[in-house]
Amino acid sequence: MFTGIVEDLGEVLSIKNEGSNKHFLISGNISKELKVDQSVSHNGVCLTVTELTNEGHWVTAIEETLVKTNLGNVKVGDRLNLERCMPANGRFDGHIVQGHVDQTGICQSIKEQDGSWYFDFDFDANKGNITVEKGSVCINGVSLTCFNSDDGKFSVAIIPYTYENTAFGKLGVGDIVNLEFDILGKYIQKLLLKSKG
Repeated sequence: MFTGIVEDLGEVLSIKNEGSNKHFLISGNISKELKVDQSVSHNGVCLTVTELTNEGHWVTAIEETLVKTNLGNVKVGDRLNLERCMPANGRFDGHIVQGHVDQTGICQSIKEQDGSWYFDFDFDANKGNITVEKGSVCINGVSLTCFNSDDGKFSVAIIPYTYENTAFGKLGVGDIVNLEFDILGKYIQKLLLKSKG
């Protein structure tokens, strides 16, 4: 389990293809503190550390992950948001994040306003996911609050600290992002749909 509070920005140093899988070598400040078999969120995707080197840590993404997330588009030199699992005695600074991406979305616009940035995102509402006004959403592993929530679209505001210390500073219009919708909202929606059926 994660909280959507990014610990580190990792750089992709190498990508190796093996069948339909991709292996990524990631270098970050937390790499030296990781252990093999540890789960780490990479842009909101929970991946297992498979090997440690002097340069960083290796993780593997299977074909389904590559197709359903933005990891299939990652290139050497890209920066990924990293977060280790929350310890049992940890503090919830974000919201409950599983590291299981529901779908991708597209950044439609970025506006700088009074020292912060407003990002607008679209997503395919036909997949059954929703946002609610002032509800939580996880974008590329970052816990954020929605506004302008509507069918298949929402906005978030990014403060300077988040812009500078996560991959949001490199995000551009048209970029694909990983979206994980609020787990509580997903369960409530499913129960409501069942009761109507």
